[in-house]
Amino acid sequence: MKGKDLKPHIGIFGRRNNGKSSFINLLTGQNVAIVSDHPGTTTDPVKKSVEIFGVGPAIIIDTAGIDDSGDLGKLRIEKTMQVIPTIDLGIIILAENQFGVYENLLIEQFAYYDIPYIIVHNKTDIDPITCEFSQAIHQITGITPFSFSTKDPSNLEDLVKLIKQTIPETAYIKPTLLKGIVKPKDIVLLVTPIDSEAPEGRMILPQVMAWRDVLDNDCICISVKETELEDFFKLGIKPALVVTDSQAFDFVSKIVPQDVMLTGFSVLFSKLRGDFHTFLKDTYAIDKLQDGDKVLILESCTHHVSCDDIGRFKIPNWLKKYTGKDLEFDTFSGLSDINKPIDSYKLVVQCGGCMVTRKQLVSRLKPFIHAGIPVTNYGMAIAFMNGIFERVTEPFKNVVIND
Repeated sequence: MKGKDLKPHIGIFGRRNNGKSSFINLLTGQNVAIVSDHPGTTTDPVKKSVEIFGVGPAIIIDTAGIDDSGDLGKLRIEKTMQVIPTIDLGIIILAENQFGVYENLLIEQFAYYDIPYIIVHNKTDIDPITCEFSQAIHQITGITPFSFSTKDPSNLEDLVKLIKQTIPETAYIKPTLLKGIVKPKDIVLLVTPIDSEAPEGRMILPQVMAWRDVLDNDCICISVKETELEDFFKLGIKPALVVTDSQAFDFVSKIVPQDVMLTGFSVLFSKLRGDFHTFLKDTYAIDKLQDGDKVLILESCTHHVSCDDIGRFKIPNWLKKYTGKDLEFDTFSGLSDINKPIDSYKLVVQCGGCMVTRKQLVSRLKPFIHAGIPVTNYGMAIAFMNGIFERVTEPFKNVVIND
């Protein structure tokens, strides 16, 4: 996933020929979606970056008709439904005063993934929305449809205001990794190993984001490799917080004094992206793993796999060594469907999620949490296996409770 996709996501849904593509072109002010009178013009979901007043940069997703037909139509509908867990706001486009099983299917999925949505009755220049229809929709959904026409967009500004009112602020307001942990002028030390997974000549994204967050909190940022950590402490400087790559927990924790707060980049992101409380509670399930248990490793991005890969090699090997059990592992990358029964797993280990939005990661883990399957993340699992779980999570417990 590209960095630009960390913007809030807005999905446009509806039946074929309800004017979804025309609606998107008007909303974005660009001809980004193909408009045609032929049903089924939109096939795979299409993303477009836009600027929405009051929200800022966002991703608009045009989807295929929810009423598509035939074998290809079923595949298109499946891809449309796969979009839902990735969005922060849904917009259902109606026309001709029609509402039924297709729209109810969307609403059920919105409810499951806790996604707010609005309903827009389009093409009102051809078929105006009736009072009876509007009242019926409100009775079913609790939402009053917004009457709109792409031929006469005089109330487009009101629609944009409605979008801003409905989309959660957490989707577009920049969160902070370190709020409540450090104060201005504190020294924050970032321990950043340069290994085979680091991009040539650059830092990995979690390190860059943490560095920027330190500066945004008006702190003094210092960065060293783990091999220079002891040299740093010989300078007599005492940082308020040390953040390290979780793979270096064992080495770093022995050098950083006990009276200095210590955590990891992945633990930081568990607060920002995931369900910190659930991770905190479920990580202890590592001690309950038995021979033959299956563990699911979830990577939010796709990348070249090397023998040093943390998710596919290191964590499985560490879990086997720590538990002394004969465990089985599956790994899935990106946000694609898990094509195996989720109840076959005894533990899910999620990466830090730096390349996805909070909503996407929360939605990704929701089926497992609902099924009672323990979930943790890379940093917390590694800290647990290194015996420093309480130490690296302590700085965030009160902060998360007060959020």
